[in-house]
Amino acid sequence: MALPFLSRLSLRLPSRLPLRLPQSRNGRIALALAVVYLVWGSTYLAVHVALGSFPPLLMSGMRNLFAGIGLFVFAIRRDPVRPSMTEIRNAGLVGTMLVGLSSGMLAYGMRTVGTGTAAVMVATVPLFATVIAAVAGRKIGRGEWFAVGLGLIGIAILSHGSDAAGSAGGSLAILCGALFWAGGAHLAGRLALPSDLFLSTALQIGLGGAMSTLVALASGERMLDLHFAPLLAFIYLVFVGTMAAYVAYGYLIRHTSPIIASSCMYVNPVVAVALGSLLLGEPVTHATVIATVVILASVGLSFWFDRRRVAA
Repeated sequence: MALPFLSRLSLRLPSRLPLRLPQSRNGRIALALAVVYLVWGSTYLAVHVALGSFPPLLMSGMRNLFAGIGLFVFAIRRDPVRPSMTEIRNAGLVGTMLVGLSSGMLAYGMRTVGTGTAAVMVATVPLFATVIAAVAGRKIGRGEWFAVGLGLIGIAILSHGSDAAGSAGGSLAILCGALFWAGGAHLAGRLALPSDLFLSTALQIGLGGAMSTLVALASGERMLDLHFAPLLAFIYLVFVGTMAAYVAYGYLIRHTSPIIASSCMYVNPVVAVALGSLLLGEPVTHATVIATVVILASVGLSFWFDRRRVAA
């Protein structure tokens, strides 16, 4: 719900990298949306599996710390512009909210809350983001409020149709994580951050992950017996769920509105429920189908109203 974001960035990959990005702005936005929609929808299942061997805060901290180190090594090989101390401080602040607080609270809450239910609750991020933007002085049109409200209706239908159980404490932790995510996203769009996407992302998730890891160790968390499936899930979270997805989300924050960037929070529960059905045998109810249609309609309206706002 995080997240590295840049107020000024350009996406430049080494020419020798065997990956050709879309040349148009819309193509890159579409690719970034596909990554955050699908990958972050799958991370709820991955976190659930990883918690079999990793305690929650330590898992969240190590995941982001390792991903931050990996991106940092990649970034410095590209000889980016050296960031100022103010930019590094801001990256640490944003990373603390997006990684140390948001991801940590999510992992903590998922000890007692199911994957689909957790994804449903995180989908409140667009509402928090819209409210924060309104409080900060941005004029929110009625259409945007309607799109957010429609998405929340879809989430409510999905939640009502879910049989997953959870605890009040775990649910509160996840909602707090959603609020921290929205707050971090708001700050990231306004603070001066390193101009290079990969370096900024590396600093944010690396510093946030380091802080979360230190807190986990200080609170007494230690590794459990390590098994193959949790280890594989952890590796997936590091390389795909963190390194790739956070870079894609950072690009969206720079090149789209907060509502479009946060629309992944509406789609992620659909992906999470679908994976639960395919891999865990969880039933897909009529409420799930109805909620999926409503959620996708809210995302479509978000795009439409955003285009109208940009064109105005």
